[in-house]
Amino acid sequence: MEELQNDYLGDNVKQTLWLLLAAVGLLLLIACVNVANLLLAKGTTRQREVAIRTAIGATRRTIFVQFVSESLLLALVGGAAGIALAYGMLHGIIAAMPDGTLPSEADLRLSLPVLFVTIGATTLAGLLFGCAPAWSASRLDPAEFLKEGGRAGSGRMRQLVRRGLVVGEFTLALALLAGAGMAIHSFWNLTRVDLGLQTDHVLVFGLPMAKDGNFTAEQIIGHYQQILSSVESTTGVQYAAALTGMPLYGAGFGMAFTIEGQPGSTERSKRPNAGFQMVTPHYLQTFGIRLVRGRSINEQDTAGSVNVALINEEFASRYFKGQNPIGKRIFVDELKPGATVIGEPKPWEIVGVFHNVHGGPFQVRPEIDVPFAQSSWPDVTIGVRTTQDPAAMTKTIAKAVHAIDANAALNRAGTMDQVRDDTLQGQRFNLLLYVIFAVIALALAAVGIYGVMAFSVGQRVHEIGIRMALGASRDRVVRMILREGAAMAGIGLLLGLAGSYFVGRAMHSTLYGVGTFDFPAWGAVGTVLLLSALVACYVPARRAARVEPVRALRID
Repeated sequence: MEELQNDYLGDNVKQTLWLLLAAVGLLLLIACVNVANLLLAKGTTRQREVAIRTAIGATRRTIFVQFVSESLLLALVGGAAGIALAYGMLHGIIAAMPDGTLPSEADLRLSLPVLFVTIGATTLAGLLFGCAPAWSASRLDPAEFLKEGGRAGSGRMRQLVRRGLVVGEFTLALALLAGAGMAIHSFWNLTRVDLGLQTDHVLVFGLPMAKDGNFTAEQIIGHYQQILSSVESTTGVQYAAALTGMPLYGAGFGMAFTIEGQPGSTERSKRPNAGFQMVTPHYLQTFGIRLVRGRSINEQDTAGSVNVALINEEFASRYFKGQNPIGKRIFVDELKPGATVIGEPKPWEIVGVFHNVHGGPFQVRPEIDVPFAQSSWPDVTIGVRTTQDPAAMTKTIAKAVHAIDANAALNRAGTMDQVRDDTLQGQRFNLLLYVIFAVIALALAAVGIYGVMAFSVGQRVHEIGIRMALGASRDRVVRMILREGAAMAGIGLLLGLAGSYFVGRAMHSTLYGVGTFDFPAWGAVGTVLLLSALVACYVPARRAARVEPVRALRID
């Protein structure tokens, strides 16, 4: 038995949700690394306090519990603030989410289970990442620390740990930014893809016949012929056509077929499948679709003439492989209005090949178009090519339709430019989420390296004073600090390439025209991360360069 929830979400939506969940996990890790670094630095500045407490009788267990308790308190306060922020962000995400992204059954709210998971995750993170500073503080030797005048706290091991955490932070940040970069690259490709048609100056709307009518094929054909004639006679209209699908959303039906002279199965379920739609003359002209070979459908293709069909380039290249398909016959299961079952295969002679038109979401599949007069359907889309702004002509065209059918309702009237933009809404929304996560990751990584470098400069004031007293220039001190920060960021970027590769593999099926190795995206985000690291290091570097040697040498 199939679980009910599996019917709600498509595979692409499920994969996108998993990718977004992984992005949230990476952000959590980056934030935890930042907190661990800050707690380590804070613990170092409190070593004198810890040494005195230990000297007067505090046990290591007491020190450890104190530091862990402080970490847990920070985690709980941060979690509570995060829940409040999430409440506001959720409303913003819902407002930006395109219609149809999630099924209507989806209940988007901060439920109690989600709140408990959030509090649990923040508590666990505070506990795990607070243990390292707590353990470090509890291991302090008070006698050694007090004997060395308080400089034992800047040990090499602690510095290596903090810098290692920054390297890991940049590794995670590169993986997350690489995902956002590939999403941006994919969206860029989608906005420049050859759609196979001209979307400007075209108005489209649904126009079904009365639901309670039992119409014959002749009545359906005559009804729409009258409407198209009325619309085409309107001033400002060049062409009008009826079709059972919608360009950029796909053909109206998917039908099994066989090709004459080629082996094929007698079982319908084992035959190849292609998009199938019925169109009227002027269909190609209305939507600006280029005819590649042969002829288009015209007024002579009536119910009493030979059944003819158009195929797209994808169909021709896949099933005829270099052969000329004109004159060949294909057999498609017959589809009749009101019929409860599909009829026996019906022959269609191929008379033309048209340029591929993308279906949703921006995919090209084999397609067969047949004359509406030879295979009718009572529910159609009307396309109208105009010489003026199509949106401004909606009322005029509606009057032309109502002159034939006063009860007709124009469903979802809009321009093809709007249809094109609607097909990009899902990708645009996903891109927005990835970019938000990437910006947060970039900010956290920059704050992390700034914190480490600022703390390092504060701990090395004495050393820097000695360097400057011995002749080191201010510019040389700045370069030294920047070089150390760039080295940490560079190592993190190199390690992050492996993570970026796995991110590319996970996202590959959701991207358009982007490979697993997307070097332009990697180069762009790597440069942004490195520049952010240098900018974050510049403030501590300038602070180090302003150290007065005499004052620095007086510091204990």
